Amino acid sequence: MADLTVILMVLCPLLALSRDTLPRFLEQVKHESHFSNGMERVQYLVRYFYNQEEYVRFDSDLGQYKVVTKLGQADAEYWNSQKDCLAQKRAAVDRFYRDNHRIGESFTVQRRGEHRVGGSPNKEGHLMDHNLLVCSMSGFYPGHIEIRWFWNGHEEEAGVLSTGLLQNGDWTFQTLVMLETVPQSGEVYTCQVEHPILKSPAAVEWSE
Repeated sequence: MADLTVILMVLCPLLALSRDTLPRFLEQVKHESHFSNGMERVQYLVRYFYNQEEYVRFDSDLGQYKVVTKLGQADAEYWNSQKDCLAQKRAAVDRFYRDNHRIGESFTVQRRGEHRVGGSPNKEGHLMDHNLLVCSMSGFYPGHIEIRWFWNGHEEEAGVLSTGLLQNGDWTFQTLVMLETVPQSGEVYTCQVEHPILKSPAAVEWSE
């Protein structure tokens, strides 16, 4: 399930409040769109908070405003009586969120399957020479990734260097994680990659 949160400024009468609001109090409005099964189901929520407590919300599944606490009773009744405003909220699902999801999906979600991973020494080294083993990951999205080096099954932390996360300019990323070591004959070095697109960690082995 992809869950997108969109914050917009809405040109629609939002507040029908008679209470006094002191400067130390906070009024918030959050707009959320929740997608499941691609775009088969889109739920649009407009959530209203007072002092960090939600008191009323618009729910596209219901097609109207729903009371969350007693504080939102009067607001929900008023907004549900405003047919034009309700119609705008109901139409927003298709007018804004479904169309925006189609645009964004082409260069975000759909790119999640495009990635390349590899590992190799940076040169043809000899035994007892320091080598820099390089594990590269490129063309992946989203940017959260974890790459670790193992020596004969034991995780190596000393001598590990990284370029950090680099942007490719097309919403995808690349990174290099390197291990500086003195390889011995028979030793096995493993680069392990964990990423949301992978059902299980991917691994690349190197040995002398």
